[in-house]
Amino acid sequence: MRNQTMFLAAVVLAGLLTASPALAQQHTGHEKLGQVNFANTCSPAVQADLNRAVALLHSFWWGATIKAFNEVAQKDPSCGIAHWGVAMALLDNPFVWPPSPKALADGAAAVGRARAAGAKSQRELDYIAAIEVFYKDHDKVDHRTRAVAYEKAMEQLSARYPDDREAAIFYAIALNATALATDKTYAQQLKAAAILEAVFREQPDHPGAAHYLIHSYDYPAIADKGLVAARRYATIAPAAPHAQHMPSHIFTRRGYWQDSIQSNLASAGAADNDFDRFHAWDYLAYGYLQLGQDQGARGVLDQILSVEKPNVLNFPVAFALAAIPSRYALERGQWTEASSLALRPGDFPWARFPQSEAILVFARGVGAARSGNLAQARDDQARLAALRDGLTAAKIGYWADQVDIQRLVVAGWIARGEGRNDDAVQLIRAAADREDATEKHPVTPGSIVPAREALAELLLDLGRPAEALREFEASQQKDPNRLRGYAGAARAAELSGDAAKAKSHYTMLVTLTAKADSERPEIKRAKEFLAKP
Repeated sequence: MRNQTMFLAAVVLAGLLTASPALAQQHTGHEKLGQVNFANTCSPAVQADLNRAVALLHSFWWGATIKAFNEVAQKDPSCGIAHWGVAMALLDNPFVWPPSPKALADGAAAVGRARAAGAKSQRELDYIAAIEVFYKDHDKVDHRTRAVAYEKAMEQLSARYPDDREAAIFYAIALNATALATDKTYAQQLKAAAILEAVFREQPDHPGAAHYLIHSYDYPAIADKGLVAARRYATIAPAAPHAQHMPSHIFTRRGYWQDSIQSNLASAGAADNDFDRFHAWDYLAYGYLQLGQDQGARGVLDQILSVEKPNVLNFPVAFALAAIPSRYALERGQWTEASSLALRPGDFPWARFPQSEAILVFARGVGAARSGNLAQARDDQARLAALRDGLTAAKIGYWADQVDIQRLVVAGWIARGEGRNDDAVQLIRAAADREDATEKHPVTPGSIVPAREALAELLLDLGRPAEALREFEASQQKDPNRLRGYAGAARAAELSGDAAKAKSHYTMLVTLTAKADSERPEIKRAKEFLAKP
C-alpha cells in the first residue's frame, strides 16, 4: 500500500542518514547483544562479562541476565554492582508490574548482598541505593508509591552523574514505567524519549536506547517517531529474542502486519522461555488475523494449547493463553465458537491474573449475546463485574477500568438482543469513550475488540450505516489497517450510498488480504463489489 511504501522509503533514507561505523558487539562466540559500557570498579577480569550482563538486562532476557550477573559475582565477590544487576533483573518487565511477591523478596535479598559486597565508588553505591528504594518495605508500601520513588531516585542519580549514559537510560525506562495510561499528552514518555534519542545518537548500537525508545513511542499518536528505533533494534541485538519482538510494537501501532509477523516468528523461534515465546505468539496471531491468514493464526493457537505446563506465574503467558483463542473466534466473527470458550482447566492460577480471565469471559459474553444466548451473556456480564470489583479492591485501577469497558460492551450487545437499542448504543458508546481516554497495555497488541469498532458494528446492525461509517473511520485512527475495520467501513459506506468510500475501503481490504489463506465472507463481498462494472 502507498503509505507503507512511503514509510519503507523513509526508513531506508533515515538509515542512510543515521548510519555509523559498527561498534564492537558484546558477544560470546557469535552472540550479538549490542554495545554497552557500564563503568564500574570490579575486577578487570570481569569487565567483559559485566557489560554482557547489562546488555542482556537491557533486552529483558531475565534468566540469562541473572545467570550472567551471578557468574560475575562468583568471579569477583567484591563486585557489589553484580548483585545490583540481579536485583534489577528480578524487577522483570516494568511494563507488567507489579513483580510477584517471590521476585520482590528475592530482589530485596539481592540488594542485601550488594550492600554486603560493597563497591569502590560512590556512583555504584548510589545505583544500589536507588534500587533499594523500590524493594524497601515492599510488603508494607504499595507498588506505585515505591515505583515512583525509584523513578525519582534514578532522576537524582542521573543528575548527579550527567556524563553517565547508563544512568540516563535507566532513568528513562523508569519514566516510561510510571507514566499514567490516562495522560494523553505523553509527557513522561516524550521526556524519556528525548533522553534516549540523545543517547542513541551517541551510541547507535546501544540495545537499551533502541529498546526503550520503542516503548516510549508505543502509542498511536506518536508511533511514527519510533520507526527508526524499531528497524534498528533487531539488528543491534539479534541474539536476544525480545529484541526480535519489540519492533512489532511499532509495526502493530502502524498496521504493518507482515513486518510484525516476521518479527514475532523470529522472536518465538529464538525464545528460550515462556515470557518471550507466548508474548510473541500473541502478537503473531493478531497479525495473521488482520491479513486474513486464519490458518496461520490457528497454527499459533494449536501451539499454545500444546504447551502442557506453561509458566503461568508470568503475566504475558496468562494473557496470551486467554487472548489468542478469544481473538481467533472474535476476529473471524464466529460468535457461537466464542460463546463456547473455556478457561484452561486444572491448577492454572487464573485468580492471580483476573484481567486475563476477563478476556475469555468478555469474548464468551460477546459471542453469546451476538448468537442469541442472552442468559449466558448475562452470566458473563456478571462475572466481568465481579472481576472488576476484585481488581478495584486490589487497587489495580488500570485493569479494573479495562474490565469494566469490556463489561459495558457485553451489556450493550445484551441490550441489543433484548431490543433496547438506545440503551445498547449508549452502553457501547460509553465503553468506546472510556477506552479512547486510556492507552492499551504493552502486554497486548491491541484490544480484544476495539470498543469504537464494536460501536460501529452495532450501528451497522441497527441500520444506521452513515453513523457506523463515522465510527469505523474514527476507530481506524487509533487501530489502523484492521481487517474488520476496513470491512465494516466499506459495508457502511456501501449501505449509506457513498460508492467512492465503499470502493476505497473495499480496495484497501482486498490489498490487505492479498495473501489470505481463508475466504472470509468480508473478503468475498469486497471482491464482488469491486468486480461490478
